[in-house]
Amino acid sequence: MAKPPPAYPVPAVRPVPPAVIAEKVVADLQSRRTETTVRRIDERPPRYAEWPEGLDGRLVQALGKRGIARPYTHQAQAISNALAGTNSVVVTPTASGKTLCYNVPVLDAILKDGSTRALYLFPTKALAQDQLDELHGLITSIGEEIRTFTYDGDTPADARRAVRTAGHIVLTNPDMLHAAILPHHTKWMQLFESLDYVVIDELHTYRGVFGSHLANVLRRLRRICQFYGSDPTFILCSATIANPDELARALVGDEVELINDNGAPAGERVVVIHNPPVVNRELGIRQSSLKAARDVSAQLIRAGVQTIVFAPSRTRVELLLTYLREALRSKPGDPERVTGYRGGYLPNERRAIERGLREGAIRGVVATNALELGIDIGGMGASVVTGYPGSLASLWQQFGRAGRSREASLSVLIASSNPLDQYVATHPDFVFESAVERGLIDPDNLFILASHLKCAAFELPFALGEVFGAHTGELLDILAEEGVLQRANGRYHWMSEAYPAEQVSLRSASTDNFVIIEQGPAPRVIGECDRPSAPLLIHEDAIYIHRGQQYQVEYLDWDDKKAFVTPVAVDYYTDAQLAVELKVLDSFKQEGVAAGSFDVGEVSITFLATIFKKVKLNTHENVGWGKIAIPEENMHTAACWLSFGEAATRGLGRDEIASGLLGIGHLARNLAPIYCLCDARDIGADAQVRSPYNELPTVYLYDMAPGGVGLAEKLFDAREALMDACLALVRTCPCENGCPGCVGAQVEPNSPAKKAAGAMLERLAG
Repeated sequence: MAKPPPAYPVPAVRPVPPAVIAEKVVADLQSRRTETTVRRIDERPPRYAEWPEGLDGRLVQALGKRGIARPYTHQAQAISNALAGTNSVVVTPTASGKTLCYNVPVLDAILKDGSTRALYLFPTKALAQDQLDELHGLITSIGEEIRTFTYDGDTPADARRAVRTAGHIVLTNPDMLHAAILPHHTKWMQLFESLDYVVIDELHTYRGVFGSHLANVLRRLRRICQFYGSDPTFILCSATIANPDELARALVGDEVELINDNGAPAGERVVVIHNPPVVNRELGIRQSSLKAARDVSAQLIRAGVQTIVFAPSRTRVELLLTYLREALRSKPGDPERVTGYRGGYLPNERRAIERGLREGAIRGVVATNALELGIDIGGMGASVVTGYPGSLASLWQQFGRAGRSREASLSVLIASSNPLDQYVATHPDFVFESAVERGLIDPDNLFILASHLKCAAFELPFALGEVFGAHTGELLDILAEEGVLQRANGRYHWMSEAYPAEQVSLRSASTDNFVIIEQGPAPRVIGECDRPSAPLLIHEDAIYIHRGQQYQVEYLDWDDKKAFVTPVAVDYYTDAQLAVELKVLDSFKQEGVAAGSFDVGEVSITFLATIFKKVKLNTHENVGWGKIAIPEENMHTAACWLSFGEAATRGLGRDEIASGLLGIGHLARNLAPIYCLCDARDIGADAQVRSPYNELPTVYLYDMAPGGVGLAEKLFDAREALMDACLALVRTCPCENGCPGCVGAQVEPNSPAKKAAGAMLERLAG
């Protein structure tokens, strides 16, 4: 197959090594008299081992041709375990050669027995496509026919039959396994009868809702394998995470051996934590993290260092891309040196960007965590992270996208004004000395389990007494009472006409996606948007930014899931507001403290997008607003809440209590990711001056996933440490009356928020 032409012209000059300018960038940041922490991580030499005995000689020879004479220590151990049929999880940093840990045993087994089959699972289509190219290269070196295919939504219908019947290795994603492979297992008989290996890459991404769903998908997979008489060995790979073996066992439902003796080399890394300067001391407002990231990134790119910049949201990616292009504006007609990369871009756009990065034509890319995973984008010289991404695991993964070769690299974290970022900036040892967080999943969450129980019953009848997660028998009986299943001769049979997998989305509460259509003589789809984000990003009159181009949403067809846009050139963007109404349904557990109590339980939440603000580019001042008319959304989930007794609020007026509660909610929501591996956006917060549930001032922290995935319980367990951290941040923040770095953005110079929040937190703990 002919190699596609480069999407961007490749520069003739060789990039300047980042080590040459890393010291200059660091010196510039330190000279501004800001809070800047610099740490150097030494170069790490490689440690090798020998290939396990018995490997096929053709495979060893092919590896030698590709410059791999010996494996690293962790690779040798992982290959040995796989050959022995032991489930393993390999946990090593980015660019440590984890791909070899599963490709070698799989290819060895196929070379020795042509009936062997393997299934590779990657969290994204892009990653599967990337790994397919790697596999094809190795198979070509071997010179034998080993049929390898991707199977995803882009696979043509006429190619799918060949994949099902002839594929030695099938690369897919959990969504396709769930909705297109397991329900049609009779068409995949040759795969399931001879399935020897299941590979699960990027294990650390399978936490929360996604991980809880995948654990149930794997329960269904193992059930079908058992039906066809196979018992595959699982090989899992992960970036650094605190509980990889525990998470792997929870996903696979079996024992898994941990391999973490990393033998791969790494170049020197300079890590900088930069807290932008305060520009309004009275209100505690700092320079925008976007502008600080723009300045650092532009300096690196101008000096010839290929740079990846991470931003926390789609909107911020597009804003930062706009600012960077302005800062690096070249002569008319010159190709753009900087591009964006995020969810919502079309697949062909993303492939072209990845190719441009590998070939060096693109000198800078601004991305969401979509590029946090191991997609091959070549050896970036520097990574700039705009705002703490919510977990140390994500932070080090984003840092690790630079320095993928033996050269030195530079990684910079630019702190924003929110409390979590300020905590990290003022406690740099938290980044360098703390263990990374745990990955939490709850496969037996009733909302998730019941959905997959239906899918499993559709695939194969359930025998009486068969176990599929917690409360299997009770749930089967309930489904039988509802007429979904029929119990006969000691088995539960599927009776409904519905196709259950279609109704279950693994990544969110909704299966709906909106397409964004540019209007004109020849209308064209320019992107897509998931349903939870739609009310905030593509409401009517929203400014939707795509690859730096502004579009105005003219019409949103909510029922048909289409947004119609036209190109515009305006000097503002839009920021939508979401109103939340929370009701307590039940309290499962309560613990009292000196002047209040903590509860964990079930709540009902109603979300309604109400208004949007027009925010001026660069200055970020509010220049107008508008109303949003979109139906409300409802969700049942788990929450942890903190109620303040009379002793905690004595002497405070209603306005002071209200401001204090909002401040505590802001603090707690933003500091929560320190205590559970999640993004701050995985947790919502609400404050009620007089809660209808207990008639007390109350702050709620709730799980943003329907049914909850254990975050509320984790916060309940960590309640004292979380409140101590909130109080410490209020006490140490240098602002007068509250700021974005502690209790939230305050527009009133004499706001009572900080004082009230501090008083209530102090009294709460006595």
